Amino acid sequence: MTATLSTVFPEIIIIKPRIFKDGRGNFFETYNRKRYKERRIDVDFVQDNCSTSVKNVLRGLHYQIRSPQGKLVYVLEGKIFDVAADIRQSSPNFGKFFSMTISSEDYTQIYIPPGFAHGFFVLSEYTRVYYKCTNLYDPEGERGIIWNDPFINIPWPSSNPILSEKDSGYPTLDQISPDDLFP
Repeated sequence: MTATLSTVFPEIIIIKPRIFKDGRGNFFETYNRKRYKERRIDVDFVQDNCSTSVKNVLRGLHYQIRSPQGKLVYVLEGKIFDVAADIRQSSPNFGKFFSMTISSEDYTQIYIPPGFAHGFFVLSEYTRVYYKCTNLYDPEGERGIIWNDPFINIPWPSSNPILSEKDSGYPTLDQISPDDLFP
């Protein structure tokens, strides 16, 4: 049986899967609709993604405004510092974030619902991050927040990460139109 952990955001759910290990390797269930529904993850996943990165890469903070995505994130190989920032304008936690280091050592999963921007920083030499999404990728609705936004103030493990051109050009939260944030 998997364990479910609470976070400061009741909407963000941490899943610690039960891992079966022996001399051949290990086995764990990455998703079981019935069990996850019992743990408040009652959504339909429609797209699976896999991202590979090298050490010191920072991806994010990303979200989709037109086709919001919930994400079930876990690491198949390596270790990351994972972040979800609340960008729901009516939320008492607007601009606050949740962060956690997750790795392939125990395959901890984080469910991040729509209304949060997501990003991660690679701590290991190489990583493979896998995530299930509740909505299809929508390039027209894709948005982002600059990784070092002073309002959100995330304590990233590096002040000089490797960024894509797109991720390095995102605005701060206070520069984003209310129409490009969640109500």
